[in-house]
Amino acid sequence: MMSGGYTSIDNQKVSGSVPAVSDPGHVTVKFADSSLQTFPPTGAQGKISSGAQPPRDADDTFSRPAGGSDEPQGSGWFRTFTVGAYKPYFDVDTSDVLDRLKESLFPFRGTFTEKTATNPDLYGPFWICTTLIFVAASIGTFVTYIAHKLKKKEWDYDINLVTWSAGVFYGYVTVVPLALYVVLKYFSAPSGLVQLFCLYGYSLFVFIPALCLSVVPLEIFRWVIAGVAGFMSATFVALNLRAHIKSAGERWFLIVASIFLLQLALAVVLKLYLFTVTV
Repeated sequence: MMSGGYTSIDNQKVSGSVPAVSDPGHVTVKFADSSLQTFPPTGAQGKISSGAQPPRDADDTFSRPAGGSDEPQGSGWFRTFTVGAYKPYFDVDTSDVLDRLKESLFPFRGTFTEKTATNPDLYGPFWICTTLIFVAASIGTFVTYIAHKLKKKEWDYDINLVTWSAGVFYGYVTVVPLALYVVLKYFSAPSGLVQLFCLYGYSLFVFIPALCLSVVPLEIFRWVIAGVAGFMSATFVALNLRAHIKSAGERWFLIVASIFLLQLALAVVLKLYLFTVTV
């Protein structure tokens, strides 16, 4: 009876919106149509549309420079102090560098400037000079150490060997091409400055195996090695610049001869300081 009474009351309360069911013990609730929608919405709703993208910065000029490049671009002389100004000169792969190293070992071809005219690089010259500094310091230290031990004398490490080598190699491939650039421009036979840096940098590659061979404890052999390396390096530079310098007029021969002799002078300096062991 109690259950019947409760059923009657419930039916009265929900008679307006909930129909009575046959089972008095269960009530099925049915809501009217609602405005609830699934998430995410399938259509445009207010300011949110189905094609909305993730939020981004309102001003993206800092994160993405104009022109589509990866680095900020400058103008005028300020561009010289940006990384993006030098990126093209390091845009070489391993095969390009290896081909140019091989070309430097065959100095009589004289085709290096033609092959690198459209894409001179600074990557090779930088690592050639850096390797030369490391090899000169390590080989020189090793040779002097062995020489002192064989004569049973006290040996001290010479830190000046590293600083001197860095000054010679980095300074040579920077100052000499700059001076030659000015001279050629004066004689109306201008050449690309980066092209000269590239040529002189690769011309020093032959000194790396020469320094490694200097471990042989024979003075005459060291002179031969230094002489051959210097001659190959000087020939490589002179022959690659000869065709271009001929446009300078009658004095082209003096310029080429000066370039050749200056490269030989570098070999003599390296022999006297790096290829010579004193105990």
